[in-house]
Amino acid sequence: MTNDRATPSDLSVSLPRPDWLLRLNSVGRDLATHPGHLVPLGVESLLDAASAATGLDDFGTDDFLEPLGVLSQSLNDESDSSLMGNLLARGDLLNLLENRLCMVAARKAEPAIGQEAIPAPIFIVGLPRSGTSILHELLAQDTRLRAPLSWEAHSPCPGPNAPANWEAESVRRAENTFTFWNELVPAYATMHEMGAQIPCECIWLTAHAFRSEEFLGRNRVPSYGAWLASADLAPAYTMHREILQLLQWRTPTDRWLLKAPSHMMALPWLFAQYPDARILQTHRDPVQIMGSSVNLLRALCWMRSESVDAELIKASFAGEGLAARLFAALDFRDGPGAPNQAFQDIRFADLMEDPLAAIAAIYPGLDLPFTAEVESAMRDYLAAKPRNKFGKHDYAFEDLGLELGAERERFEPYQARFGVPSEIQ
Repeated sequence: MTNDRATPSDLSVSLPRPDWLLRLNSVGRDLATHPGHLVPLGVESLLDAASAATGLDDFGTDDFLEPLGVLSQSLNDESDSSLMGNLLARGDLLNLLENRLCMVAARKAEPAIGQEAIPAPIFIVGLPRSGTSILHELLAQDTRLRAPLSWEAHSPCPGPNAPANWEAESVRRAENTFTFWNELVPAYATMHEMGAQIPCECIWLTAHAFRSEEFLGRNRVPSYGAWLASADLAPAYTMHREILQLLQWRTPTDRWLLKAPSHMMALPWLFAQYPDARILQTHRDPVQIMGSSVNLLRALCWMRSESVDAELIKASFAGEGLAARLFAALDFRDGPGAPNQAFQDIRFADLMEDPLAAIAAIYPGLDLPFTAEVESAMRDYLAAKPRNKFGKHDYAFEDLGLELGAERERFEPYQARFGVPSEIQ
């Protein structure tokens, strides 16, 4: 049996929900023909609620309204959200809108925020599940580099009525959120570790512009995904810089360390905003990656939806969809005017075999010495975080219903170019 068209009964076995969540969603179905009637996701409702919560009304430039409208409509019409799913979606959107209001107010009050320089930021890119997270976490042990933490992306700026212990309260709220996600689908903890103090992906920053793959990972929103695929991402990277400037103004920073697989589809906009950026690209067997990526996104969607369209997930993160992501980055690298000196490559196999040696090799290209102190900090981090710390993430390529020979042929030029070994025979 494959999981290509997983039904709720299939997912209830492979990704069981706790009893309390089943009862809550059942009550939601009984009370309304659509969860959106109980938990409104309309644009005006969201804008009004965010303004009421903060006492602010300036959201900044209005280029966020179109994508927010597309996302709102897609959530209402296509997501098949449960009552819990709509509660989470409204909470996500209000958090982002309230953050926008607070950030605009902060920049008005402190014009110096906009003068913060972001020199030579380091971006980790690569296919999902290719080692980007562990590379990010290890490099973050270097105190000369700063990675935005999950709680900072969740609450980048105190509002006008923030309590004196705002930072501690922000960390607590973020930690509660991630713990709750694991309670909704306990298997998720074996797939991807989350925590308030763990470095986050840049999609959490660009989500504030409502032009981000973060929404595709959490919800079944195909119309929004289609809109995003051809959208101008300049506002997303402008927002990205503005959040870094704000965080840096609050806590001075020498150099930023950033990460997101989605940057591979957006390198022209990234370099337009950060022309001196350095890129670390990870490389792993794409065939191995497919099953892991689809399984992870299936779990995320199952947190919020009554059903999961695995075919929709596969369209972006397996086969042709995965190839499009990968070759978009390579086409940019091979194109005219690309800053090729900015790119360094790290094979997943090397990172797993000897992570410290693999990382030491990239430091000269970052214009940084690999010191004994940095090596020691990374070694200690690895000792405290063995692989499969929270259990093993089980998945299989066979579950995707794809033909191995065809996928090997699709990715053969890539594997040959970067010497990427096949993990599935």
